Amino acid sequence: MTDRSALARMADVVNPWVAAFAASPRWGRLVGRGIVLLTYTGRRSGRTFTIPVGHKRTGDDVTIGVRMPDRKTWWRNFLGEGAPLSLRLDGADRSGHATARRDQRGRVTVRVHLDAL
Repeated sequence: MTDRSALARMADVVNPWVAAFAASPRWGRLVGRGIVLLTYTGRRSGRTFTIPVGHKRTGDDVTIGVRMPDRKTWWRNFLGEGAPLSLRLDGADRSGHATARRDQRGRVTVRVHLDAL
């Protein structure tokens, strides 16, 4: 049995609350300014996951900086050629294609190009 890190256990508790706030009619606009719900399919498991992530948006491009990337695995689904995903933006689900890159300093950025409406 693998001992999960304290960060992973904390994320299991906090992420559902953040996701609920981001999806709520009352708090969604406030929370949604900096947080979106990202939905993707695991490349190995085939399971669908939804997680809240911080983002910056410029037109049809969304940038997600992955904090403490060595303690997280979700972004690895977007290495290489990347993969499709959806983001809950402004109260609507938007599909797109994401690619993850690690720079020379070890920082990870996931860049999403949204599909046309």
